[in-house]
Amino acid sequence: MGSRIKEVFPGSLAEELGIEVGDILISVNGTEIKDIIDYRFLLSDEYIELEVEKANGEIWDIEADKDLQEDLGVEFDMAIMDKAKRCSNNCMFCFIDQLPKGMRETLYFKDDDSRLSFLQGNFVTLTNMKDEDIDRIIRYRISPINVSVHTTNPELRVKMLNNRFAGNVFERLKKLAEAEITINAQIVTIPNVNNGDELIRTINDLYSLYPSVQNVAAVPIGITKFREGLAKVDIYNKELAKAEIENVAKLQRKFIDETGKPFVRLSDEFYLTAEAEIPSAEFYDGYYQIEDGVGMVRLLRDTIKQDLPRLNKTKKGSFSMVTGELAFEEINHVAKLIMQENSNVIMDTYKIINNYFGNTITVAGLLTATDIIDQVKHKIKTDYLIMSSNMFRKGYELADDNEQIMLDDYTVKDLEKALDTKILICDYSGEDLIDIINENCKEE
Repeated sequence: MGSRIKEVFPGSLAEELGIEVGDILISVNGTEIKDIIDYRFLLSDEYIELEVEKANGEIWDIEADKDLQEDLGVEFDMAIMDKAKRCSNNCMFCFIDQLPKGMRETLYFKDDDSRLSFLQGNFVTLTNMKDEDIDRIIRYRISPINVSVHTTNPELRVKMLNNRFAGNVFERLKKLAEAEITINAQIVTIPNVNNGDELIRTINDLYSLYPSVQNVAAVPIGITKFREGLAKVDIYNKELAKAEIENVAKLQRKFIDETGKPFVRLSDEFYLTAEAEIPSAEFYDGYYQIEDGVGMVRLLRDTIKQDLPRLNKTKKGSFSMVTGELAFEEINHVAKLIMQENSNVIMDTYKIINNYFGNTITVAGLLTATDIIDQVKHKIKTDYLIMSSNMFRKGYELADDNEQIMLDDYTVKDLEKALDTKILICDYSGEDLIDIINENCKEE
């Protein structure tokens, strides 16, 4: 079968060997390439034998010496060189099941593929994997792997994932841990389902596999207005979020005493909903769970404090920022700090209500261009609109890895045209925000 090559990088080993765009890689060292994991594993040698089919159908047998970890230097038509595995669960908290009709087709695809976990950090449930798939992870040393655990209670996990094969997650995690595969775990918590005592049980079970299970991120369920026919669930309010923080804090203190790290961390949404104190930077240990929304607020606060003195005081400019309800006060405070530092810089902040998915969705990462246009069109009077990068989707599900597109299919250019405003995209940190402002201000 093989995998078709769509790009050969200049100066690469592949270019040196005469491999071209359109060629098909059939095998490495006599083994047929089924997917990216085969490719990565088989290529990690100092001597390789390649079987390549050229565009004219001619088969080339190529031998090459290389550095141990040197890559071939090609990109394939499909990132994993195979179709992504579709999720076999019907989780009560699945966000994809809560999407409205009419969105782009790729958004409705539920992947549950360990290869995407390894390559792109996607979380997998392990439910659609056979024992030989677990053995392959161990044999090929696919690590780290990100696992959506949710609960280690077998009966409850079967219920939550609506999959009769979902109850053996702890046994599989234990097997991976015994093979010293690094695991990052995620828990989506639902009030009165897997929170409270059930959450404590799950965390303790996962901690028994430390250090192979390196850390746990717990995030609250997100509920849209499109839940017709789905299980009825509760969402977190201030009191429930505060209780969860206090409950987990007891374990965190214990783990810090034993390992120096909290092991489990709650996403920022818990602290903002509870109006509770945000933990220190040391607590977040390098912010490697930030893609789960863990530590974004602390990172922004600390980097703004650190980088605000770098704001150019001799320039002037005008900027607007949009964010969701949850982080509005935080972003508005940042804007005020910037204007206090340089009174010639205007920073307007707009709170966007999520009418598209429903007002129970309050995070910035799930905002749509539709709501932004509806709520700020003709209101923005500044030269630029600054938007967080987590409002844009990118990656394997898009035709172009560099494409930036919002959940409702608006590109950056589409949004700029609709708002008649130049858009600047900012990462999570205050450092990036200050850099953007400095670069786009003008001399007085």
